[in-house]
Amino acid sequence: MVAAEPEIPQQRDHAPPDTRTVSGRIPLAVAVVDPSGRISHWSSGAGKLFGVHRDEALGRVAAEIVPVTGVLDAPGYPTAGRFRTHGQDGGERRGSGDILWWTYPLPGPGAVLVLATDATPLRAVEGTADEPGEKVGAGFARYTDFDRAEDLARGLPEIMPGMSPRESGVIVERVLELGYPVLELSRHARVPVTPDWGVPRRTTRRARLLRAVTEAGAARDERALAAAEADLASDLEYAAVRERLEFLNEVSSRIGSSLDLGRTIEEVGRAVVPRFTDVAGTYLREQVIAGEGFPDGPPDTSTLWHRVAVEHTDEPGRWDDVVPVGESMTFPAHTPFFQCMTSGEPVLVPRVTEEMGHAIAAQFEKRDIRPLITHRSMLVVPLKARQVVLGFMILLRHRERPEFHDMDRVTGAELAARAGLVLDNARMYTYQENVADTLQDSMLPRVEPRTPGCDTATRYLPGTRLGRVGGDWFDTIRLSGCRTALVVGDVMGHGLHSAAMMGQLRTAVQTMAAMDTEPARLLRSLDDLAQRLGDHYLATCLYAVYDPVRGELRIANAGHIPPVLVRAGDGRSELLELPSGAPIGVGRVAFASVTVPVSPGDRLVMCTDGLIEVRGQDIGAGLAALCESAAHPAASMDAACDTIIRTLAAATTPEDRRDDVALLMARLNGVAAEDTALWRLAAAPEEAGRARRLVRDQLRRWGLAALVDTAQLLVSEVVTNAVRHARSGPVRLRLVRCDALLCEVADDGHELPVLLNARETDEAGRGLSVVSRLATGWGTSRTDRGKTVWFELPLPAGRGGARGRAAGAG
Repeated sequence: MVAAEPEIPQQRDHAPPDTRTVSGRIPLAVAVVDPSGRISHWSSGAGKLFGVHRDEALGRVAAEIVPVTGVLDAPGYPTAGRFRTHGQDGGERRGSGDILWWTYPLPGPGAVLVLATDATPLRAVEGTADEPGEKVGAGFARYTDFDRAEDLARGLPEIMPGMSPRESGVIVERVLELGYPVLELSRHARVPVTPDWGVPRRTTRRARLLRAVTEAGAARDERALAAAEADLASDLEYAAVRERLEFLNEVSSRIGSSLDLGRTIEEVGRAVVPRFTDVAGTYLREQVIAGEGFPDGPPDTSTLWHRVAVEHTDEPGRWDDVVPVGESMTFPAHTPFFQCMTSGEPVLVPRVTEEMGHAIAAQFEKRDIRPLITHRSMLVVPLKARQVVLGFMILLRHRERPEFHDMDRVTGAELAARAGLVLDNARMYTYQENVADTLQDSMLPRVEPRTPGCDTATRYLPGTRLGRVGGDWFDTIRLSGCRTALVVGDVMGHGLHSAAMMGQLRTAVQTMAAMDTEPARLLRSLDDLAQRLGDHYLATCLYAVYDPVRGELRIANAGHIPPVLVRAGDGRSELLELPSGAPIGVGRVAFASVTVPVSPGDRLVMCTDGLIEVRGQDIGAGLAALCESAAHPAASMDAACDTIIRTLAAATTPEDRRDDVALLMARLNGVAAEDTALWRLAAAPEEAGRARRLVRDQLRRWGLAALVDTAQLLVSEVVTNAVRHARSGPVRLRLVRCDALLCEVADDGHELPVLLNARETDEAGRGLSVVSRLATGWGTSRTDRGKTVWFELPLPAGRGGARGRAAGAG
């Protein structure tokens, strides 16, 4: 230990100063143990004391090389102690023979700062003739007015390699907050310890004032004694004010690190316990917890308050059964809690009397809380934001601790104001996040797992970044002719505006798809729409139409990542080579459609880039991983989707995946040739009768005789209408047996039929009314050659198409 000028430390128990107390600097070993119990920082002093080089120490389990007990036994509390050893390990010194050590909890769960020193040079003062025995030990002393804290913060990185100035500042604040390390040299001597890096200590102002008081008292100079005592009182008052300001600044730095409401509540409670109070119970209004709008009107006796947190220093479990977190209750008008919530001002109760304790306990049925509150000092502070009370905190001090006073009331009011603002920010964020999530959930489709000739499965994962709602979407749209449109899109950006833009584009895609718009033309129209909506947003989109009868995909791409096609025959997966196009919203660009032949059982995988993009990695690696995972065999479509998500998520951390993810997988089952029938009819009135006969015979061959009467009636009406409005070309009649019986009638007329409300005297206009009443679904669409009118009838149980039955069985 290197001696320094005499100095009086500030005692935790405010005992009278001991003139024999001295200060000193000794070489310290400094280490940091991370939450997993491993060494994360190791100073050169630690290497000398424990005989382990820094490169060897970093990453090792602390218990293996730091021979001190209790380092991790009391997380969250400072500890100190002494350890003796006489052993040698292979000639290498593993720890001094006599070690004094101190541990401090650091911000973050489980992290610990360890200080240690060699006590061997101090043994000479361990005993005297009058007081034999060992008197050297480690302890703590309050030292919040340490005038060299900045020097300590600047010097700490010198003895702790890799420690940044900001981190060292946090550690110094933690040491000064929880108690300054001292050496107990004798019954009366307490020596504050600072690391020895060659900076001389100075006598503090308070030491000089104490010396002046002592000297004036010894000289019996009453005037000088009064002046010195006044200066000392002023210095103590200044120190008290400074300590409270430091406390409020520390609270402000410790709360609000997250916009998560639950975490913010925990931070508020832990910031005031145990430094300011021994118990802190937090109550919030229902709207705040739910993340809803601002509470309406002032609180009253009917206002429901939720207990959201109880932080205390009592033995574990003492408060849990009596005042459990999550309980909801109201407060009568005669209680200090009601007075605080209605006035918006702190309420101070120096000591909770027996009478008040009984009155408060009367609100708790079958539970006696009087032992927890009676004879304790209580301060109730409101949590306010914009002059509205969001909640309040009940602060209690043990009866052995000084009572709350007026300065504490002011401190509590400022504390509550800062905490209330942080809580309101978290409430507003939760509210906005709920709105955004609700908006996006309402826009994401409820995709049917099965359409004619096609099974689908989808997944959506929200992003992990702030404002996680995004613009990714997927959709499946049933088209005429057993066809299905498959869509995946991604509006660039995040937040409510992106979600709203996504909703507009999705609605436009559904509308144009229902009009049987060709894929490239649909993207062209979507780009025009984006131009009219404004130039603030861009979007990528992949649009595909699957025709199970023809066995082909018709795909167009607008700047989106390509889809993956998994072949059923050999299980091989491939990225489809498509013209990439430009994103929607760029304007004045061309789009092209590509036809891809597919076989029954092939799987199409479409996703947004959030699934494959990894920060710092080429997107090609993500596409390769997508291909590989898509080819993995799975028992079902849902299992296949989960495999893709799980495989690609394993390659990233939550911090790396910041974008939302949309995934759409379609199994292309196709429609067997024996499940379709196609005829060409002349554009002549007598063809309606022929159509009825063809339909009757085909349905009987399919074993669907129960549908003959209804199908004949509806086919007759639709064919008659087509013959009447056809120009010159033939009328095509097609029946398809899949999940339902589909009937399509196409002609070269471009005028779409309209459902009319025909009167009894009208000679025409009843055909589509009959179709609308008897069919489970019907519609019309334009084609390149004219138009198509279709309708569906449900099949009797077990009468589906061959591939439909096989797919259903699988």
